[in-house]
Amino acid sequence: MSAALVVLLGAIAGCRGESGGTKQAAAEEMPAYGKYETPITLRIGFKIPESRLPAGDTNDNNPVSRYIESLTNIQVVHAWEAKSEDDFRQKVDFAIATGDLPDAMVVDRNQLKRLIENGKVEDLTETYQDYASSLVKAIIDSTQGLAIQDAMSDGKLYGVPNVAIEADAPSLLWVRKDWLDRLGLQPPKTLKDIGKIAQAFVERDPDNNGKRDTVGLTGSNEVIYGQKPLVGGFDTIFSAFHAFPKNWIKDRDGNVLYGSITPENKEALDVLADWYKRGWIDPQFVLYKETEKPILENRAGMFFGPWWMPYWPLSAAVAADTKAEWSAYAVPRDTQGVFVTHAAPVTDRYLVVRKGYPHPEAAIRLLNVFTRLERRQDPHAEEVRELDDYASQTGIQLRHYYPFDLLLEYSDAVEKRAYDVRRALDGKIDPGTFDADTRTVYDLALQEKENPKKNMDAWKTAHAYLDGGGALKEARMVKVRSLFYGTTPAMESKWDDLQKLENEAFLQIIVGDKPVSAFDDFVREWKSRGGDRITEEVTRIVNGGKP
Repeated sequence: MSAALVVLLGAIAGCRGESGGTKQAAAEEMPAYGKYETPITLRIGFKIPESRLPAGDTNDNNPVSRYIESLTNIQVVHAWEAKSEDDFRQKVDFAIATGDLPDAMVVDRNQLKRLIENGKVEDLTETYQDYASSLVKAIIDSTQGLAIQDAMSDGKLYGVPNVAIEADAPSLLWVRKDWLDRLGLQPPKTLKDIGKIAQAFVERDPDNNGKRDTVGLTGSNEVIYGQKPLVGGFDTIFSAFHAFPKNWIKDRDGNVLYGSITPENKEALDVLADWYKRGWIDPQFVLYKETEKPILENRAGMFFGPWWMPYWPLSAAVAADTKAEWSAYAVPRDTQGVFVTHAAPVTDRYLVVRKGYPHPEAAIRLLNVFTRLERRQDPHAEEVRELDDYASQTGIQLRHYYPFDLLLEYSDAVEKRAYDVRRALDGKIDPGTFDADTRTVYDLALQEKENPKKNMDAWKTAHAYLDGGGALKEARMVKVRSLFYGTTPAMESKWDDLQKLENEAFLQIIVGDKPVSAFDDFVREWKSRGGDRITEEVTRIVNGGKP
């Protein structure tokens, strides 16, 4: 989950109250929200939150767990606990290897694949259909069937998927708008515009301090993130040339190719190498241990990043210099004036149930209950109020104590909220019609509009949605989705080395240690060191076979 959603959902935890329509809808979904007549036990794997519970509460016995158990009569027992994401993944791997599985747990794509191949998980096809709530189904259906398809094998559903927010995949260009205005420059649209602005930000003293100490475009030594971007990746420069590094695509003849080795990458590297040579790209970007350094120091004029950048690092940068004004743009556009970007996987985690567990529907009922709570549609107003008060008094985030780390959100939630909130601020629609999540964004955006930068929580949410989400909503955009996100047999031994080879080759070309022609050498080496074999395996999988 993105940092933005963590913050937003925390803010939403203060919203209260539901309509009678919600209560009626819940009553009509007794299979989904039904309570067992006699208690049943469900053993799970659990990731321990960093937060500390008050004395007397434990990870498996606290107000959240007790509330969920009161609604379901399901006693959730922690078969094991993990202290971090890595620890959790390792314990899941160990459980799969030994066959000692908890009754239910959340797994990643490769773990799901192994469980299916070994016949260790329940077929949830009918269970999901019969017991998943209309809310859970509606959220998962917002991917137009892609999430469900991703969790299926041979026509059977083996895991309930999470839903990735589509807005998390594109990387926007964030620009110091106050610097643009001071230098009399127009917002960028093309690569040429970005280069021109970068040059001006370096040479024309945009911060007006009499020193040549500003950076045009800063970046990350990761160069490319490939799926869900963070701060400073150059993914969008490559997309403008219709290059999609770290993604699997098809060429015009229908052949499956690894996106990092197509000729279009060479064009993008040529531009980046030229900009770096001219000093328009931060000369130090390769050396930063923290990519955000020049942004936090208010020396950078531009960088690429996802819609939620106002939550971090821009909130810290603006807090340090309240004169800073940042805007997001869906650029550069390609030669047809289109913003081209890669998409992220529609899902990357799956709720599975151990083969042979007698109550597979129990896991889905738990998911129904905490999803309804998280999405502020729980009809038990008094109990929810008590949970909200507990969260407010202790600083505990309720979601950290749900039995499964499988938060669900509509795939187009960010763009839709951005659009609706903007219209409400313009007086075109009534914010009283909003759901609780959108109303929270609206209230914070209104607060920011009336008192700019007085409350940084309001500033973060307003600018993330209205600038970041708004830029995505308004863009004429084409999304290219990778054909494959998993792991093949050859990848297990060769992929890390090939990724290192790729990153080093791209960096060396950009900073001028090697000429752009070295890209061709990289392609040959990539293919000979296992890339061709991996491509053959991916091709077989994409075409419906086994690697």
